[in-house]
Formats: sequence, C-alpha cells, structure tokens
Amino acid sequence: MVLMCGHAGSGKSTVAHRLEAEGYVLLSFDEEAWRRGYRNHPVAEEAGREVTEHLQRRLTELVTGGSRVVVDSSFWARAARDEYRDVLASLGVEPVVYYMSTSREVSLERLEGRRNTGPDDIVVPVDRAIAYIEGFEVPTAAEGAMRVLRTGSPSTTDQAPTV
Repeated sequence: MVLMCGHAGSGKSTVAHRLEAEGYVLLSFDEEAWRRGYRNHPVAEEAGREVTEHLQRRLTELVTGGSRVVVDSSFWARAARDEYRDVLASLGVEPVVYYMSTSREVSLERLEGRRNTGPDDIVVPVDRAIAYIEGFEVPTAAEGAMRVLRTGSPSTTDQAPTV
C-alpha cells in the first residue's frame, strides 16, 4: 500500500503509473476529480471531500480483496496522510509514503508546460503552485514507513526516479 506524497509537479503521477504497470491498482485524486468534471485547481472543498470519500471506500474494497494499491494525491498535510493511515489501520495495513522530494524550480517548470488535456495535465496557476509548495508539510520518519524519491534538475523534467 503506497501513498504518493508531494506538491504539484513533483512527479507523483509518473511514479504512480510505474507502480500501476507493476501490478498496483491506481487510485488517483486527479483522475477521479476529472471524471466528475472538476477541471480546475483547487477543487472546491465539498467536491474534494466527495472525491476523497470515494477513494477511501474504493481503497477499503481493494485492500480487503488483497490488491496492492497506490493512492496518487498530494497528501500535502500530515492530517490528510493520517486520515488514510487511520482507514488502513482499521484493516491491519500500514502504508508506505513515497515522498517526492522535488525542488520548487523543477516543479514550477513542469507545471508551466501543462495544458489541461487530462487529469495528469491539470493547469495549476503559478500563484496557487507557489502556495502549495510553501504550505506543504514534508512527511517525517515519525509518521511511519517512508521512501524519499528525488527528481532531477529542470533539464530532466520528464524523468522521475525508478521505483
């Protein structure tokens, strides 16, 4: 069970799709929001809660059924990570947080190229992206199992670390 964690443009979805190719079931906040017609960031609070509740129900079903799952969301606040940890703890599962350690410069350059063509290409306005980065609560070892994945310089924006 993996929780992808990082600010917008950090490479979460790229790594999540790699895990999906390795047999994990992918639950993506952005994909579910896009499917429901939410195409702008930030998603309204009520809509975000709706998407999160759907993902948590689906996560419970999948984990109970024995599937390996990766949840692709920013998990920008410890409280959001803890909420998912609580759901999983009731199932006897401890997730591993994959924290995407990506520089502000790289993330902003990646976001600059987005065109809103799909859930992995959602435009995030620069001021909103900066607010996400500045308000991001970096996970710590005290939270539990974690892997830190570092992405490259702006010249390697299409690359993400190997899982």
